[in-house]
Amino acid sequence: MSNVVTKFLNYIRIDTQSNEESETCPSTEKQLNLANLLVSELNSLGLKDVSLDKNGYVMATLPSNIEKKVPIIGFIAHLDTSPDMSGENVSPQIIENYDGGIIMLNQEKNIFLSPHEFPEMRKYIGQTLITTDGTTLLGADDKAGIAEIITAIEFLVKNPQIPHGTIKIAFTPDEEIGRGVDNFDVDKFDADYAYTIDGGEIGELEYENFNAASAKIKIQGRNVHPGTAKNKMINAMLVGMKINAMLPVNEKPEYTEGYEGFYHLTNFSGTVEEASLSYIIRDHNRKKFEMKKDIITKIVDFQNHHYGEGTVSLELKDQYFNMREKVEPVKFIVDIAEKAMLEIGIIPKIIPIRGGTDGARLSYLGLPTPNIFTGGLNFHGKFEFIPIPSMEKCVETIVKITELYTKL
Repeated sequence: MSNVVTKFLNYIRIDTQSNEESETCPSTEKQLNLANLLVSELNSLGLKDVSLDKNGYVMATLPSNIEKKVPIIGFIAHLDTSPDMSGENVSPQIIENYDGGIIMLNQEKNIFLSPHEFPEMRKYIGQTLITTDGTTLLGADDKAGIAEIITAIEFLVKNPQIPHGTIKIAFTPDEEIGRGVDNFDVDKFDADYAYTIDGGEIGELEYENFNAASAKIKIQGRNVHPGTAKNKMINAMLVGMKINAMLPVNEKPEYTEGYEGFYHLTNFSGTVEEASLSYIIRDHNRKKFEMKKDIITKIVDFQNHHYGEGTVSLELKDQYFNMREKVEPVKFIVDIAEKAMLEIGIIPKIIPIRGGTDGARLSYLGLPTPNIFTGGLNFHGKFEFIPIPSMEKCVETIVKITELYTKL
């Protein structure tokens, strides 16, 4: 079993699920269990300036082994797994020489991974896959990225004949709940450019992401006995349903792809008296993004006009913006990653991220940070899997990138 797989299997057994309801950083103490393990491993490799700060950020430096001055580059992955599904008691399955058929994840619960539902599985016929047991997520997002970075650094340490400049690495908490960069010390990290290892399928290379906002709507209804409710009752749940129905029908995740944005209802709860809705709003185009926020604001205003001022309240917050604006002026960092992939036999897929990464906010903090594949698929759920050859190719990509920077 390769080093990257051994590390990955070790990391995913540590529960690091984040919690968006928490106000601490990290949002869950258990993320520090993995952070402390990584600090130990980085120290064992002989890296310099290894640190774990009070907020759960791990940083370390591999010094340059060349005299030539080249850009300092960083590689970043995140510690936490999605808050939407358990990362506790992960029990991975190794599927050797995948035959292209259905993979039974859990016989008892009749949970299976099928190429009829996930046709991309057929790309990996003949390869060894790591899957879940059907009861938890796998954690490839982003423990695969962590394993790939550390394996690449370990390879460079053990092969000093490979030239490289100064390399910085960082592992961040709470990326999955949008806080991965809240306390990231860009000055301390001290890199010129960086790459998040946080993408999906092999070959993915991304320097565009959604502009993102959250919308939290609260509705104050009026509960009256239904027998005498005419012209008096305001059913908060029904007001919420009206709000949702007024949003553009086709601008939902299940109807969109590529550069198409959406409104995504993530939570709807309530009673006649009170109700709440939570949305995330996404679009690559900044003008369309601002229009989406304007639409939901006008819908809320309309409901208040109809039912009375104060019936509906809206809390609208920007979360992050499209990194393209900050990366394009130094697009050679994307070109280097693309060249690295080509040189090791990978066909690059330069696509927009239909989501966000730590790299988006880092780019706006002055550290341009495109995103590179981990190899994982179906993140955040029980159908998550990762082909081992994709992980190994990610390690090669990281090593090759470090070599190419010495040739600038």
